[in-house]
Amino acid sequence: MPKQVKLAAHFPGVNNTTVWSDPRSGSQIDFSSFEHLARTAERGKFDFLFLAEGLRLREHAGEILDSDVVGRPNTTTVLAALSAVTTRLGLAGTLSSTFNEPYEVARQVASIDHLSGGRAAWNVVTSPDAWTGQNFRRGGFLDREDRYRRAEEFLATVRELWDSWAPDALVGDKESGVFAHGIDRFVHSGPQFDIRGEFTVPRTPQGQPIVIQAGDSDEGREFAAKTADVIFSRHGSLESGKEFFADVKRRLPAHGREPGELLIMPAATFVLGDTEEDAHEYAREIRYQQVRPVTAIQFLEQVWSRDLSAYDADGPLPEVDPDPDAEPLTWGRVRHEKDPLAVAAKWRAIAEEKKLSIRELVIEVTARQQFVGTARQVAESIDEYVQSDAADGFVLVPHLTPGGLEAFVDDVVPYLQERGVFRTGYTGDTLREHLFSQ
Repeated sequence: MPKQVKLAAHFPGVNNTTVWSDPRSGSQIDFSSFEHLARTAERGKFDFLFLAEGLRLREHAGEILDSDVVGRPNTTTVLAALSAVTTRLGLAGTLSSTFNEPYEVARQVASIDHLSGGRAAWNVVTSPDAWTGQNFRRGGFLDREDRYRRAEEFLATVRELWDSWAPDALVGDKESGVFAHGIDRFVHSGPQFDIRGEFTVPRTPQGQPIVIQAGDSDEGREFAAKTADVIFSRHGSLESGKEFFADVKRRLPAHGREPGELLIMPAATFVLGDTEEDAHEYAREIRYQQVRPVTAIQFLEQVWSRDLSAYDADGPLPEVDPDPDAEPLTWGRVRHEKDPLAVAAKWRAIAEEKKLSIRELVIEVTARQQFVGTARQVAESIDEYVQSDAADGFVLVPHLTPGGLEAFVDDVVPYLQERGVFRTGYTGDTLREHLFSQ
C-alpha cells in the first residue's frame, strides 16, 4: 500500500514569498483572508493550516523591512476564530519558547484544542537575538545551546500541565453533586522553570495536542526526534530530501520512538500551467515579482554588511568584499552565513559560471523547494518525494494571499486522490487522527 501524502497550507502574509503587489492579492490582516485560505484547505481535505509568527518587525538599515511580515493579528486569536468557521482542518500556530512561559502557552494551545474539537497544533520555536528580546520584559537573549535547553524543558513542562487533568476528571454528576475529581496539582522544579499550582484547562480532546518543530540544525533535528510529531524542513532536491529524511528518522530509536511517529513536512511552493513550458514561464515571472531590484540589493547587504544601494541589481556582484566585523544591516533575521567571505566567494563563482546579475543570483540562491508543471506533473512529483522517503508530505506556501491555494485544491488534489495517495474525505475528527491514521 502506498504511503499517504500529508498536506498543510501556510498563510504567508506579506514576505518575500508572496506577491502582495499582484491585483489578485488581498489583505494579510482581515479575518476574511484567513477564513478564505482555511476554507480552501479544508475543501481540499488538507491536514492543517499553519501560521508563522514574528515577534518583532524586521528592520534593514534602520527602516522597517517591507518584504517581511508587516502587521498580523495574534496567532492564537486567529486560530481560535478559525475554529468557528472550520470543522475538520487542523489549526497550527507558532509560539516561541524563549519569550513565553509554559503555563501561558499550555493554556492557549489547550483552549484552541477544546474550541476546535481536537484540531490544535503548536509549532515550538526558539528566538535567537537580543534585538527581539527588547520587546519583552525579560529582555536579553540565550545562546543556541541554552535556547534548546530551555525549549526542551519548556515543552516537557507544557506536557505535564496538559496531563495534570485525568481524562475522566469532569464528572458532572447532578445526583451526587460531584462536578470534577482527579485534578492533580502540578509541581515542576527544573533549571529553567520552578512552578506549581493547578492547571485551569481540562484535558483536551487530543490529550496531547500536536507538537511541531522547525529546524535544520543538528540541535533542531535532535530536539524534533525526541519530542515532536512533525518537523518542518527546507531542502531543494530529491536527494537532499532523502538525506534529511534518513538522518532524522535514524535518530528516533534512541528516544524509544518508531519512524512513523515523526512526520517530515518540508515547506514548498508550487506553480501550475496548462503546459510544462507555461508553468516554468509563469514561475519565472513570479520569482521576478518576489525579488524586486531593491529586495535583491537588501538581500546582498545582509551578507556584505555594507551599503550597496549604489549598485545596479541587474548588474554584476560588487567587487568589494563583505565586512565580517561590521554590525549587521538587517535586524530580526537569523543569520545562517557563519563566514560572509566564504559565502561571497561561493556566490561569485555561481554568478560567474552562470553569468548571473545580482538579482538573478538572489533568485538562484533563495529558491526553496518548488513544484512547477501541469497539475498532473506536480501531483506525480509530490508523490515521488513521499514514496521515495524524501518527505512525508509538504507545507504548501502559495504566492498569493488568500486565493493562491485554490488551483492546487481544484487541479492537483484530484490527481493525488486518483493515485490513491491522498484522502477523498476526512475519516477522523482530530488532527492527530488526520496525521497518524491511514
